[in-house]
Amino acid sequence: MLSYNYLFDLALILLSTKVLGLVTKKFSMPQVVGALLAGLILGPAMLNILHETDFIKQIAEIGVIVLMFTAGLETDLMELRKTGKASFIIALFGVLVPLIGGFLIASLFNQGHSSEEINDLLQNIFIGIILTATSVSITVETLKELGKLNTRAGNAILGAAIIDDILGIVALTIVTSCADSSVNVAVVLGKVVLFFICAIGCGIIFYKFYNHWVSMYEKDMRRFVIVAFVFCLLLSFGAEEFFGVADITGAFIAGLILSNTPCVHYMTARFETVSYMLLSPIFFASIGIQVDLSGMNSQLFFFTLSLVVIAIVSKVVGCGVGAKSCRYSNEESLQIGVGMISRGEVALIVATKGASIGLMSAAFFGPIVVMVVITTIITPVLLKLVFISKHDKTTHPQSKSKLIQS
Repeated sequence: MLSYNYLFDLALILLSTKVLGLVTKKFSMPQVVGALLAGLILGPAMLNILHETDFIKQIAEIGVIVLMFTAGLETDLMELRKTGKASFIIALFGVLVPLIGGFLIASLFNQGHSSEEINDLLQNIFIGIILTATSVSITVETLKELGKLNTRAGNAILGAAIIDDILGIVALTIVTSCADSSVNVAVVLGKVVLFFICAIGCGIIFYKFYNHWVSMYEKDMRRFVIVAFVFCLLLSFGAEEFFGVADITGAFIAGLILSNTPCVHYMTARFETVSYMLLSPIFFASIGIQVDLSGMNSQLFFFTLSLVVIAIVSKVVGCGVGAKSCRYSNEESLQIGVGMISRGEVALIVATKGASIGLMSAAFFGPIVVMVVITTIITPVLLKLVFISKHDKTTHPQSKSKLIQS
């Protein structure tokens, strides 16, 4: 018999994320923090009312795809090109420092949790790789709310996060190949390169077709929104299915391709509406719902605490030093470092992948999820502190985005 419990779950998520979003706004924090807390409070970690289901998981995935697509639509392509070299250097430091930090922490605590089938050295390296991940979706949402997405630091964060994911895929592939002989590093790297070649090629063709079509039927803009979303979904699907690249990377590139089209503002407004009403609240709440603290002992508690501290410090230091070496100011370097803290769904995907092939003990999965949630919740709070200057605090700037307005 068909269950309709998902309707109750949906209503509860939408109501709780909005109420807690307004509460956090009263305390001068981004509303996305309230949405994250809603999932944490109603999930297994506290009240145990909501649980992760296939419905919530899939809608949340669409939510993050739409979020990254709109980020691409709103990105200044010329400014992003200017930060290309700097973004690579920032991403490189943002991978190396957390990788080393995570490895050292795992080496210190990894005693008695590994089974005979799991190599201790590979597990410690793998935990370090999890810390290299960056989920830019939370940062994007917060910067949009603050009206800082198209700043110099904002564009550097976007570029570095995309490169960060690619470097993370490379590192994960190398470690995976050590544990699974069927994984070929050269093949995976070739797929990554091929994806960007195909994405650029398809993007150029679609861009020319799209602009020509808009010029012919510019009176009815609604059809262009649908076609643009189809392009976004196909590029996201192709990235994951055929090339092993994160679907959000495909979505962001799709947005970049369409960012200079005549109807970009119309498209952005439509996508932000559906995201605000349904998709984003489910995505943000789903992160908190995944936290389950059952089975946490004192040793794992201290491991979790250490993991959270290293996760935050390593990104701020690593990306900050990378930004400073590219002649960003101290303020911008701190902003970039803070913007890269959130691990979000990217780290969870990496952790799940490793656990499924025996690279990580099940005992460490809980601390990893807690680390992901805490870094995700704390990032919007820290971003507001580092992005809002004294002048901004007195003028209370309004966000360009309608996505998380009251």
